[in-house]
Amino acid sequence: MTVYADLLRYRELFANLFRRDFQAKYKGSLLGVLWSLLNPLVLLGVYLVVFGLIFQNKKIAHYPVYLLAGLSCWIFFSVSLQSASRSMVDSAELIKKVRFPRQLVAFSMVATQAVTYGLMLVILIVLSLLFVPEARTTVWVAIPLAVVFAGLVAGLALLVACLNVLFRDIEHVLTAALLPWFFLTPILWSAATLPDKAKGHPTLVAVLRWGNPLAPPIAAVRDALWSGHLPRPAEVIYLVVAAALALALGAFVFTRVDDRIAVEL
Repeated sequence: MTVYADLLRYRELFANLFRRDFQAKYKGSLLGVLWSLLNPLVLLGVYLVVFGLIFQNKKIAHYPVYLLAGLSCWIFFSVSLQSASRSMVDSAELIKKVRFPRQLVAFSMVATQAVTYGLMLVILIVLSLLFVPEARTTVWVAIPLAVVFAGLVAGLALLVACLNVLFRDIEHVLTAALLPWFFLTPILWSAATLPDKAKGHPTLVAVLRWGNPLAPPIAAVRDALWSGHLPRPAEVIYLVVAAALALALGAFVFTRVDDRIAVEL
């Protein structure tokens, strides 16, 4: 697709946009880009203490690794979409003055968050190797799965960036939706350890597991890091198909609104 081929064709421009967003994120701070490492460490540490130690789910083996693996994917997803939703609006002056592939603006936001995601993934791989010996043969599978997951996030980020140009309510709807979406996604909990009362509603459980477009992708990445066995084929296929559909949908919407972006801004 031309929408994504432009990432290679205009790679120098994309690199400049990425550097602009990445440096602007830490401009004026004493530690600079070191915050990209400290932020995920502090955030993961807080969740680890609160939910991994204080409110630990003892029904899930290696729960801290289980929790942090799911959180790393969720943080990458949620922050990327929130940043991308305003990316074109915040870059309105540049977009109106210069003609260039506007999708690069949204992708640069995802790339900025991908740095933090990559660092969190490295931390998780180290934790998995240290504390989950049975996962030492499968932990490396998480890397290609995380790349596919990044593709899913990039497609959705482009979609919300385009829609928010046309309908400014999108960013507010997204912010409101993320909190309940987080709790409905098996990050703090697992479908296998739900109480009997919940399991008495198999349709609801199936909807939470397969109707949530993030649940199987997160499970696929997390299983490689935490469970000691390869991710379920159904979840891997779901992740690949979801990524392909998100990228296709993002490209479709962008090509339909590209000529209107500068006007709407």
